[in-house]
Amino acid sequence: MLSAAILLAGTACGAKNNDNGANNGTNAGNGKGNAGNGTGNAGAGTGNTEGGGNAAAGNSLAAIKSAGEITVGTEGTYAPFTFHDKSGKLTGFDVDVAEEVAKRIGVKAKFMETKWDGMLAGLDAKRFDMVANEVTIRDDRKAKYDFSDPYILSKAVLIVKQNNTSIKSLADLKGKKSGQSLTSDLGDIAKANGAQLVQVDGFNQAIDLLTSGRIDATINDKLSFLDLKKARPDVPIKVVAETDNVSRSGLLFRKGNPELVAAANKALADMKADGRYLEISNTYFGEDVSK
Repeated sequence: MLSAAILLAGTACGAKNNDNGANNGTNAGNGKGNAGNGTGNAGAGTGNTEGGGNAAAGNSLAAIKSAGEITVGTEGTYAPFTFHDKSGKLTGFDVDVAEEVAKRIGVKAKFMETKWDGMLAGLDAKRFDMVANEVTIRDDRKAKYDFSDPYILSKAVLIVKQNNTSIKSLADLKGKKSGQSLTSDLGDIAKANGAQLVQVDGFNQAIDLLTSGRIDATINDKLSFLDLKKARPDVPIKVVAETDNVSRSGLLFRKGNPELVAAANKALADMKADGRYLEISNTYFGEDVSK
């Protein structure tokens, strides 16, 4: 995720769906803001929280092709990247990208929903083969996991109530309450700037606490904030600062599967070359978010 001041590091977390709006989405955690609707319903749509698919049998490209599916860990409550639309279907930018990657590998994507704080543990436990959830590429994560080439670029922003005049920069967070996931990159930014962290499950919860005056601020993904304001322009919040560094997010894999990572990278490159990536990106953002 992105870091603040001299500690700016990168965010983890983006796609948007206008049908979904900003009524759900609960991730303020991995460097993403969550503005979507999403029912957070692990059993709805194509989501599934039980079992481990072929991940349990191994994360090799050969095993995935043999099984005919790749299990994908995602939140399902983090719009516009991964959320449930009004019909309950799992959708979002990361969902569409993961489905397209799976298709180009020659298999189907099976999504397994989990909270951000348990997502890496789920990958470790082989509950899924890949994570698609705007995960920021960081050195500490690269030491333990493999990433695809970056496919999302974004910044983190500092969000406060519309009438707040005391917080104008990240440094002004000192001693203030900031709603964050405690294990997120964004939480690290808030903490590094002296904020008192208030644990939240996601972006929408943070926004609810913010608008009700129970917290002073939240740091989250710029793309998700824009998605929220587009869906709900009357929400009395504003951005007062953003980090300087651009965070780069990639698909996440366990170590030791170079063939699988290479196949994902080829799929992403081919998607960009033939226009499919831009089509997906335009659907949720109106622009190419890989640049």
